[in-house]
Amino acid sequence: MATKNKTTNTLTVLVIDDDMERAESFRAALAGSPYVVKHLAHTSASLLREVENTEPDIILIDIESPNRDTIESLSTISEFNPKPIVMFSEQDQPDLMRDSIKAGVSAYVSGETNPDRAKFILDVAVARFNEFQGLKAELTDAKRKLQSRKWVDQAKALLIEKQGMSEQQAYSAIRKMAMDNGQKMEDVAKNLISMMQLIGGGK
Repeated sequence: MATKNKTTNTLTVLVIDDDMERAESFRAALAGSPYVVKHLAHTSASLLREVENTEPDIILIDIESPNRDTIESLSTISEFNPKPIVMFSEQDQPDLMRDSIKAGVSAYVSGETNPDRAKFILDVAVARFNEFQGLKAELTDAKRKLQSRKWVDQAKALLIEKQGMSEQQAYSAIRKMAMDNGQKMEDVAKNLISMMQLIGGGK
């Protein structure tokens, strides 16, 4: 999640642009804002290498038309090292915009580039990114809890069937074992299932 540097209260920006003069205009437009342009790079440079070398908080790309390599690089970054990404492009093509957003672009701005709007656009991109990452974390946690519940339910069912316990007794037994051993209920449930299946298979 994009967070400001605790010491300087800033976010560093990597600017990728095929026009270095325009790239410098982004630096000038962001002067005095929480966004500090850490590095300028040409669009011909390897995006993945630039990100690895500079470790920016945000990526700003100004490109006439993003090619397949750019989209794939953005997708890789979003998967393994997600961060807010802003793309300025002269192309106003729905398919291109959709592919870019799918690859992790937080804000896609088509038409003529106006560096004076950079701060506002970065504000929006960071807000969208943080919201998306929050929702993604919530979804991941919900899936984890559901999977954990499935293991516990399966273990309860085996205890009910093999040990003649009630559902509450089975749940309490799993919970007690987890507390006594300092384990998660999911891990206790997995161990119980493995043990009871092993015993059952040996009969």
